[in-house]
Amino acid sequence: MRYSANLGFLFTELPLPQAIHAAKDAGFDAVECHFPYDVPAAEVAQALQDTGLTMLGLNTWPGDKSAGDFGLAALTGREAEARAAIEQAVDYAVATGTRAVHVMAGRTDGGDQAEATFRANLTYACDLAALHGITILIEPINTRDVEGYHLSRTDHAVSTIRAVGKNNIKLMYDCYHMQIMQGDHAMHLRDLLPLIGHIQIAAIPDRGEPDQGEVDYRWLMQALERMGYTAPIGAEYRPRHGTTQGLGWLAQFQA
Repeated sequence: MRYSANLGFLFTELPLPQAIHAAKDAGFDAVECHFPYDVPAAEVAQALQDTGLTMLGLNTWPGDKSAGDFGLAALTGREAEARAAIEQAVDYAVATGTRAVHVMAGRTDGGDQAEATFRANLTYACDLAALHGITILIEPINTRDVEGYHLSRTDHAVSTIRAVGKNNIKLMYDCYHMQIMQGDHAMHLRDLLPLIGHIQIAAIPDRGEPDQGEVDYRWLMQALERMGYTAPIGAEYRPRHGTTQGLGWLAQFQA
């Protein structure tokens, strides 16, 4: 299996272009980001060109985190902000050759109106992204870490994807979040594989390096390989003692 460094959590002591180079030097096969918007896209594109790495994905702007925002797309009454964030993300993705945009739903009451708003904004995102060959991702996020997040289970994600009905909308399956909410990864991944656009890993419960905790990721990666999954796996974990110090898992998983 191949692995992608999530630079929202890894090598954060470095400016983003340097972090891309550090990911390459560490042996990662690709990179991904959270919110790279304060770095000129041209600088990121140059670093990607210099290293030969691909940026797999980035997130839409989450809104005002200090006010409790954690995404905008399912927030009724804030459609203009949500669509501006989608446009910003797609523009940045185009400029950097990024393959996917994760549209963040946000915290809601979980009602029908919030879901209708989410689906309408996702339709807008898919239509815009399709002009550039970009995939839209939606990610269930556990409600222990993000209370009230609109999308927290894969069955909800599947119903949303099917309702939107666009060819370029996929599920981002984060094993950390889904272990907390559902577990049973091998069965879920097997059943959901046609809808999956990206997979991420981190230890549970501490969200550290994926070489310890509740899930045997080496076994799970082998199971995914047997299923025929070949895309890079996103390493979206919080290093326990610094990124470089904790990279021993990568060589083990790649062996």
